[in-house]
Amino acid sequence: MIENDVFKALADPTRRAIFEKLASGSMNASALRDGMHISQPAMSQHLHVLRDAKLVREERHGRFVNYEVDPEGLALIAGWLTKYRAYWPARIDALRDLLKDMGQ
Repeated sequence: MIENDVFKALADPTRRAIFEKLASGSMNASALRDGMHISQPAMSQHLHVLRDAKLVREERHGRFVNYEVDPEGLALIAGWLTKYRAYWPARIDALRDLLKDMGQ
């Protein structure tokens, strides 16, 4: 299931940092490595995982490659969250009622 791939990819703190950097705009791998203490091969591996999870896509211009957030992956996350959005208001209302009953 692709949702599992998305959450597995984001479970790694380095990949989350890469994803957050890309949220500000398109970058190449060298720019993504700025401020991070990882090798070029490690960055390539992290980008590969993010691409496989459809969180990041690449755009090639000749021999140059830029990476950007892939909206398809964001849609998967949003869809997953939507399933639980309806759950929480009812649970919070039940908790509010319980606390009200306990206070009396």
